[in-house]
Amino acid sequence: MSFWNQLVNRFRGNDAGAEIDWEALLIEADLGLKLATQWVDEMKRNGLTPSPEKAETWLREKMEKLVRIPPPLPIAQKPEVLLLIGVNGSGKTTTAAKLGFRARQEGRTVHFGAADTFRAAATEQLETWGKRLGVPVTSAAPGTDPASVAVRSLLAAQELGSDLLIIDTAGRQANKRNLMLELDKIKRSLRKKAETVPHHTWLVADGMTGGGVLQQAREFHETVGLTGLIITKLDGSARGGMVAAVRAETGLPTYYLGRGEKPEDLKRFEAREFVDHFFGN
Repeated sequence: MSFWNQLVNRFRGNDAGAEIDWEALLIEADLGLKLATQWVDEMKRNGLTPSPEKAETWLREKMEKLVRIPPPLPIAQKPEVLLLIGVNGSGKTTTAAKLGFRARQEGRTVHFGAADTFRAAATEQLETWGKRLGVPVTSAAPGTDPASVAVRSLLAAQELGSDLLIIDTAGRQANKRNLMLELDKIKRSLRKKAETVPHHTWLVADGMTGGGVLQQAREFHETVGLTGLIITKLDGSARGGMVAAVRAETGLPTYYLGRGEKPEDLKRFEAREFVDHFFGN
């Protein structure tokens, strides 16, 4: 039985005809208070709340329409530059490797920038992945200015003619002003070399934190300006409803979902597939 059906059954209890507290159910499914309230109000206006089947059909259509990702914008110059940010433990470095693996599978050339210079293990991890995947890595000694590593990564990727540059950054909380200023410095330094980079600034967020993903998206987007998300660790009990909550509140799309540890377990986001998985099909 899917987690969605388990939730519905639990909210109904032993009485199959009992009224469901839809707002509480959607909040528990990680859709957040704002979106849950809005959708339940619409369901009530449409007379759907007495029928779990009709309500689910309506929710499926509503969610699929909301979370569809926009078509990619053409990027004329090489390399395409992707900056990965997020809190410690979200899986940024592993996600960088998975993105590199995907790009290599698609026939693209990749370069890694190891700009997490506060954690030596992160640099070593990315270098290990680089050797395994055949991807060059620009790195530096611990404590080196991360902006300088990012710039050297860009210059190296340009010289090699790489199609994609993925820059890994140090984990940080969005409320730590000095670390946020450092991220801003990385972006400003890159733009001195190429005005349009980074093309993407993606938050890597741990799906197991549930509503915490929405909070992180709010804070990072307000502080540094995000262009999208990757949500990791959706292979366990994480419900995924935060994908809809983030899109509704910030407008930010989720581009990839992590559902395992292997390089191939980073899946490109597909709205219909996501909704089917959310509802347990």
